[in-house]
Amino acid sequence: MTTRTGQELLTVGQVADELGVTVRTLHHYDEIGLVEPSERSRAGYRLYTADDLTRLQHVVVYRRLGFGLEEVRLLLDHPEGVEKHLRRQRAAVAERLEEMRELVAAIDKALEREGSGMRLTKEEQRELFGEGYSDEYAAEAEERWGDTDAWRQSQDRTGRYSKEDWVQVKAEADALNEAFVAAKRAGLAPDSTEAMDAAEAHRRHIHDRFYDLSHEFHRGLGDMYVADPRFTRTYEDLEPGLAQYVRDAIHANADRHAG
Repeated sequence: MTTRTGQELLTVGQVADELGVTVRTLHHYDEIGLVEPSERSRAGYRLYTADDLTRLQHVVVYRRLGFGLEEVRLLLDHPEGVEKHLRRQRAAVAERLEEMRELVAAIDKALEREGSGMRLTKEEQRELFGEGYSDEYAAEAEERWGDTDAWRQSQDRTGRYSKEDWVQVKAEADALNEAFVAAKRAGLAPDSTEAMDAAEAHRRHIHDRFYDLSHEFHRGLGDMYVADPRFTRTYEDLEPGLAQYVRDAIHANADRHAG
């Protein structure tokens, strides 16, 4: 339908379909004077012009952004052009997108905590493992080994650990490190019985607590302790030269069991 000037007119149903709102909503906007259709048919039905449709589009956007009807009325009745309305709406949408991104990031972190197998708070993680524990290290470990059976086995086991379990795991790990330090400080060679026994206890700790660990796989871990500066630093902070000592003890122990 068109006016005498050739302007196209839309019925309530057509506008509702185009904007994704209900006819009842359009009737309500008309009743409260928020968007009153400029034309009526001979039978008295509402007809909307292009300008009416533009105003309605602004209403729909503002409503989706959470503005109340009176707020929308004040915004639309302010003497400014369509471009300013669009710029304001764009800024509001961009702000909402940023909020949504932050919310998604928070949800992702929650999911990571649920799937990480370490059901401890950040404070508890720092309390048990010190400032050396890092989300970045955990993420890198998952990226490197996430597709392996060992990773899946570790996640399955540790996912059932309570805080008390982690306290015990940490105590066991500390005792293992102390055994290595004691052997090194005593001047014992990495292939001494004491050092190799410490290496075997180290392997058994990982095997029992995290994932099945063969002696050959254990060799690879030992090599990583000297190849990756972060692992090296963990041992060097306990005793200078300890990373290489642990690596050599692990290899000696693997040789002992292979022979």
